[in-house]
Amino acid sequence: MNDKHLVVFLVPGLSARLLEKMEFCPALTDLAKRTQLRIVKPALPAVTCSMQATYTTGLTPGEHGVVANGSYFPDRRIVSMWEHSAGMIKQPRIWDRLKTVNPSLKTGVVFWWNTLYSSADVYMNVAPIHTAKGDMISSCYSKPSDLYDEIEKELKPFPIHLFWGPMASMPSSEWICSATLLVLKKFRPNLLLTYVPELDYSLQKFGPDSQDARNDLKALDEMLADVFAACRAQRAEVMALSEYGMVPVNGAVLVNVALREAGLLAVRKVGGREYLDFAASRAFAMVDHQVAHVYLLDPTVRDAARKVLESTLGIAKVLDDEGKKANALDHAHSGDFVALAESDKWFAYYWWLEESKAPDFAFTVDIHSKPGYDPCELFFNPEKKCIETNTSLVKGSHGLVPADDRDMAVCIGDLPGAPPRLAATEVLNAVLSCFK
Repeated sequence: MNDKHLVVFLVPGLSARLLEKMEFCPALTDLAKRTQLRIVKPALPAVTCSMQATYTTGLTPGEHGVVANGSYFPDRRIVSMWEHSAGMIKQPRIWDRLKTVNPSLKTGVVFWWNTLYSSADVYMNVAPIHTAKGDMISSCYSKPSDLYDEIEKELKPFPIHLFWGPMASMPSSEWICSATLLVLKKFRPNLLLTYVPELDYSLQKFGPDSQDARNDLKALDEMLADVFAACRAQRAEVMALSEYGMVPVNGAVLVNVALREAGLLAVRKVGGREYLDFAASRAFAMVDHQVAHVYLLDPTVRDAARKVLESTLGIAKVLDDEGKKANALDHAHSGDFVALAESDKWFAYYWWLEESKAPDFAFTVDIHSKPGYDPCELFFNPEKKCIETNTSLVKGSHGLVPADDRDMAVCIGDLPGAPPRLAATEVLNAVLSCFK
């Protein structure tokens, strides 16, 4: 029986550049001194769902198929963001691979995406219930089914209003880490993967060079110091892993507006507002931070769409079939074209030309109605009493593979034999080697 226990804390946004501010992160610095800090070159796109899928399969997005935080389903003409189902990935996962090392080894997964209904021994992720009255009941789906009920009694309901939106803050990460410790104590998984999102919010809102981000890094580090100590008290090693680093940005690229002005994207007008019309559109973009998947609903407009993308300010590169293959993004789920933003820009999903005609959900936290990721949901306009649509408020983004190692992802932990610089696809085998 293998008595090794490893808890991997996934901290999005953590980079070597941030860790240079050692006075703000003594616990992470201490972990690096105890073990080793490694640079991790992220996959393209360097976004949460894609990177988590790469870490749990050891494959590129072109192989595992999670090409963004959302998926476009052409047969239904819909975009679905933040999929829970493990069925989205048709490849063995790290919990399957761990069993091949030793069938008795167990895996726990807390708040990682595409894990529900998987073969992991223990898992849990946010899964609120929306009532007929339009209310939302905070809840989580878990395996075993009574796990969340037990944790809720101990910690109170998961604070979903603090997990995303303008109130996103540290208490949600504290709740997740407390739940992680309870899972570790009750089930003793050999490998426990958990997600700690706090830094992600701060870096997008304030930018990686801001004092606010440094203060939030300090608060996060103080919490992790206690959590690391609690893990060690339970005879578990700890590792800090990030999905990507964050870079400063100063404006958004409205790729759907460009497609609309070229006559390739159509809208449906309802009640004075404009909604994306998939039936009448010939092209549209599903956006995700600094990467946009452009789908051609009419293949005859391929040349026209490419011309629009290549002439749009803020787009650095347009990947066609050859470009997608060269960047390991050649999957059926990918767009016909993949647009990459300039390093200081990000993509907004907007298609309207006048804010007064924007769809109603543009002014709300509604991650399932928007064909793309919307960081403006982090900002609240107190005068209008709604979510902001001012894209200049966003100060940090990610998604590209950075040119500077200091802006890439990091892995802080004991990985015997692993080189000081890893590709994201190499992390899985490096972690599995700890159990051999």
